[in-house]
Amino acid sequence: MLAIAHAFETFGGFAPCMLCLRQREVYWAILTVGVAFMVLVRMPGGPRWREATCWVLALGFAGVCAVAIYHAGAEWKFWPGPQSCSGAAKVSAADMTAFLEGAKVRPPSCENAPWVFLGLSMAGWDAVAAFWLAALSVLAAMRERGKR
Repeated sequence: MLAIAHAFETFGGFAPCMLCLRQREVYWAILTVGVAFMVLVRMPGGPRWREATCWVLALGFAGVCAVAIYHAGAEWKFWPGPQSCSGAAKVSAADMTAFLEGAKVRPPSCENAPWVFLGLSMAGWDAVAAFWLAALSVLAAMRERGKR
């Protein structure tokens, strides 16, 4: 998910809004914890922690799903987005010149979906993906429990 988000930013020119960055932060935390868990379960006595690590990852993915649903709902105007996320949708050369002259930077708005596919924005697709990752983590935890 991080690679896709960064590809949209780098190659598609879509600047991330504050909520997009929040979603990425949670993914980075999950990635960090996941790597630590991979080391933990391979240490002596580590396999007993497998179920717990799956539950923690499920909670992390559920957190991403919650932020993504909030973000998508703000884009569809179901509820207001955060006040700090009502910036401009695009940055122009004039905006960059103003920034270099000391003007305040306005981040992209969280309430405008810059890309929609099959009726879902990037935030909507992230909610779908995070839901499935959470569900798969729950299934893995339940499988680990069944091994005992």
